[in-house]
Amino acid sequence: MKFGTGSSEIAVNVPTRSALFHTLRDRLNRRDGFALATINLDHLTKLPVDPAFLKAYKAHNLVVADGRPIVWLARLAGTPVDLMPGSELIVPLCALCAELQVPVALVGSSDAALAGASKALTTRVPGLAVAYVSAPPYGFDPEGAEATAILSELAASGAGLCFIALGAPKQEIFAAFGRDKAPRVGFASIGAGLDFLSGHQVRAPKILRVLALEWLWRAAENPRRMVPRYAKCFAILPRLVAQALRQRIG
Repeated sequence: MKFGTGSSEIAVNVPTRSALFHTLRDRLNRRDGFALATINLDHLTKLPVDPAFLKAYKAHNLVVADGRPIVWLARLAGTPVDLMPGSELIVPLCALCAELQVPVALVGSSDAALAGASKALTTRVPGLAVAYVSAPPYGFDPEGAEATAILSELAASGAGLCFIALGAPKQEIFAAFGRDKAPRVGFASIGAGLDFLSGHQVRAPKILRVLALEWLWRAAENPRRMVPRYAKCFAILPRLVAQALRQRIG
């Protein structure tokens, strides 16, 4: 399904999990860099009003569906897609990298979270090599001098896949910047995924995720930050439903 109109249109261009892993296996084998974004409703509220975010998204060659509303809208449009949250892709992608003997890198969050996530991943995925970690400071410019230095170190580390945990839109902008500065590295934006792995954040219980109520858990944990965000997401749903129906009709 395509979201938005005109120059702000973004499409989910990798519909299934099997297609994603087939593509990534090939790219990682060839050390052909890429940028993977996981689109959700929050992103769709930001893209039309943030030119830098939109430009970065358009530089991503792989876009998958993150969030059940995206999956439901795609189904309504007649173009079904698999649900692929970034946080649930980390361990399977690390397993693929271990199989291919491709080291990984972790960028974002905090030093403590990265240390915990690195330990958790190497414990859960035998043979995984974490070649580089970096926790940029608060106020980090994803296209500035510090970003350039991190990407230079990343390219020299031998890592083939970099997980970015900076939050949107910063992580997607950094990934797009990295496509030019470290073209042999793949970038995957995964939000709070490393914090979940390290235990610095607690994800909603599985039953809430199955019932599509993870948003309610997150709103209860941090209402000041999350309630306004979800209000914006709910506000754009009628327009997205109408767009999906138009696409279905053709």
